Amino acid sequence: MGHATTVDGSRHVRLDQIDPATVGGLTEAEADARLQPMAGELLELQELIYAAETHGVLVILQGMDAAGKDVTIRHVFMSANPESMRVKHFSHMTDEEEKHHFLWRAHLQTPGRGELVIFDRSYYEQAVLPQVQPDQDGQDGDADRVPERLDDIRHFERLLQHGGLLVFKFFLHVGKDEQERRLIERMENIETAWKISPRDWTARRSWDAYMTAYETTMNATATTDAPWYVVPADHQWFHNLVVLETLVERLRPYRDGWIEARNRRGEQEREEAREEAPEGVGA
Repeated sequence: MGHATTVDGSRHVRLDQIDPATVGGLTEAEADARLQPMAGELLELQELIYAAETHGVLVILQGMDAAGKDVTIRHVFMSANPESMRVKHFSHMTDEEEKHHFLWRAHLQTPGRGELVIFDRSYYEQAVLPQVQPDQDGQDGDADRVPERLDDIRHFERLLQHGGLLVFKFFLHVGKDEQERRLIERMENIETAWKISPRDWTARRSWDAYMTAYETTMNATATTDAPWYVVPADHQWFHNLVVLETLVERLRPYRDGWIEARNRRGEQEREEAREEAPEGVGA
């Protein structure tokens, strides 16, 4: 976890003091060599989560357009068991979603115990966007409500934790120049041009405002139990490793407890199955 900057509410973290281009002294080859075994460990932990059913895991990925959220999902969770994993992408609210409080649609998608769910963007959009473009956040996008929303988010995440969820929040911190390079590359390649939109370019005009909004939002919603991790994201091979290492290191302390819970559950299921098994089986 040393390669990510942890925002846990104990101090104010400034984004302009975090270099998005750092690679922590690693080469791409070194990072790749560490990625595969770490992905295998994440799969082992995920299968324990699935079997134990004592916790669920929510992974939130935030960042500017082209920060690498899709790349992270493909590479960090390449070995994950799809049986107990979901990815939910959040875009503009639908008419139905607008009729409810801003956390409603996300709450419906949160994981149950035993499940791992990845949010590609999240309810944090409704806290960030009003700070940058208050007139484009729908009917209740008044920037004056941002402090209220930030408070709601803190309470919401505490509710999730009380329900057995582990919440991991990652901000992929891409530099402005690198983001421009990626957007141009995306736009010029016919195979990826479908991902580009005019909004990607108009948002860049408010880059500083977005950085301020993200910084304000992360510092206001970070707690020791649900911290933010700011991940340098100019090099995709590096941010993949950092996200993966952070998840594995945070999940490892639960491993023994999950093994015990899995075994208890297995013993109970085995005893129930024996009662229905043919005579002589399992004796």
